[in-house]
Amino acid sequence: MTATSSLDLENINISSFDAMPTPEELHARLPLTDLAAASVMRGREALRNILERSDPRMFVVVGPCSIHDPVAGLDYARRLKALQDEVADTLLLVMRVYFEKPRTTTGWKGYINDPDMDDSFHVDQGMKKARQFLLDVCELGLPTGTEALDPISPQYLGDLIAWTAIGARTTESQTHREMSSGLSTPVGFKNGTDGDISIAINAILSASRSHSFLGINGQGRVAIVRTHGNRHGHVVLRGGDGRPNYDTVSVAMAEQALSKADLPANIVVDCSHANSYKKPALQPLVMADVMQQVRNGSKSLVGVMIESNIVAGNQPIPDDLSQLKYGCSVTDACIDWETTEKMIREAAALLRQRT
Repeated sequence: MTATSSLDLENINISSFDAMPTPEELHARLPLTDLAAASVMRGREALRNILERSDPRMFVVVGPCSIHDPVAGLDYARRLKALQDEVADTLLLVMRVYFEKPRTTTGWKGYINDPDMDDSFHVDQGMKKARQFLLDVCELGLPTGTEALDPISPQYLGDLIAWTAIGARTTESQTHREMSSGLSTPVGFKNGTDGDISIAINAILSASRSHSFLGINGQGRVAIVRTHGNRHGHVVLRGGDGRPNYDTVSVAMAEQALSKADLPANIVVDCSHANSYKKPALQPLVMADVMQQVRNGSKSLVGVMIESNIVAGNQPIPDDLSQLKYGCSVTDACIDWETTEKMIREAAALLRQRT
């Protein structure tokens, strides 16, 4: 009988292992600047204060469904910073900077995974470009929010993030609950794709506890990561099973579920996804309804999420990338900048009248 070696048993479906720079190496190439650090610290502190009710404002995580063009992304960021300065008395604007896109089957997985958008998968370049983009946005004075999908990415980018989302497909994942327990940002857990809020509540409870799990350290070595637990987890209502859940009854039921779990009544509403029936034009109606609830005295609604870009709609990724429409999403469809401005200005005006 022929002896079997580990080579016959391990990695039989792996074509190669390509080297990545370590987190420390990437940080050294693109170091955190004083200006960016101050922006991140201010953003995190403001978000914590909103969740703890020492800041009466609401926060708005707003921006493209995903980043694919850093030039258009920075154009958007500059516009958002000017709008932030206008509404800062009632709203904290957090730019949505999503680099990783979960896929039900296949499709473009995002700027980190495939920055050239041609299935070349230069992940090392994608991570470098993502960090550079975050640095540029933070240096404008804007806090950033992203979805944590790959559990290794926070070691490369986490120092530039102010708010983190865990998506509907991963809220139930033990890996993402453990990772969230060690993140340095407040974390919003979305309800499940079927609308089940208990998944998000269990995730908040899990992430608030200490965990030990396998990860990497700054030197890129596999390490046992031990966490303190994250006490700033909160629920994001995004609808589910084709139905919205931002109405007053749904919000009241979420409040009751949080109270039963002995958790703070902190609720964010995602104006997109099932809450708008995946129709971007309905996002302003969702936002207006939420703001009216707040104006009428709701204390649990602390924030909203909006998918927005310079140009409305979305577009397929062409073979000739020069044919891409500037400022238009290549993933989920978004509202345009003019609609975004109107939504946020109207929300700020309503909040100035709250009871």
